[in-house]
Amino acid sequence: MSNSRIRPDADTIRTVLFDLDGTLLDTAPDLADALNRVLEQNGRQSLPYENIRPVVSHGGIALIELGFGLGPGDPAFDGLRKQLLDIYRENISRRTRPFPGITQLLDQLEDRGINWGVVTNKPGWLTDPLLRDLGLYERAACVVSGDTLSERKPHPAPMLHACEQAGSLPAQCVYIGDARRDIEAGNNAGMHTLIALFGYIAADDDTDSWQADAAISTPDALLTWLDKR
Repeated sequence: MSNSRIRPDADTIRTVLFDLDGTLLDTAPDLADALNRVLEQNGRQSLPYENIRPVVSHGGIALIELGFGLGPGDPAFDGLRKQLLDIYRENISRRTRPFPGITQLLDQLEDRGINWGVVTNKPGWLTDPLLRDLGLYERAACVVSGDTLSERKPHPAPMLHACEQAGSLPAQCVYIGDARRDIEAGNNAGMHTLIALFGYIAADDDTDSWQADAAISTPDALLTWLDKR
């Protein structure tokens, strides 16, 4: 990761923080493939990609609940989740790519002297190799995973930890995510928040109720939002 530090300046955005799945990276193809392999290996029919995509941001628990209709506490749950994550780890960057426009956005943020990082509930043993495979880990000012601290989003602790690593105050950060807990986490930490409408938003998600500062339909709309500020 980059060790770049930036001078505090209370009225300026100095750091952009991204959720990982469904905001920075389009991980749904690899996670959908992993779930369908688990389903097939357990004698079940695979699911259409469009059914899996909106669930991806909610992690392995939600994927097993979707595929098998059971949750934590069921005797079969832990084994199925382990099977899912093992398959996913072996194929973690086979089809995953940054969302269209993200690569250019990161370049432009860096050109402006704005650093960026990742705050995700994905565990570090999946987050770090994925970012390394895509050449992003060393560029990030901070990477905070779901097991970096004892708390996870929507708790503000991971967000505040990312601020410290990036060298910014919460008010100098904007967090972009595609789930309610992302916006809650950013708001709880005193950051600006944006909804990534290009991410894994479900049809029944009431994004107007998430209380974000704004919503963006494409990554480059972040630059427009920054310029308007």
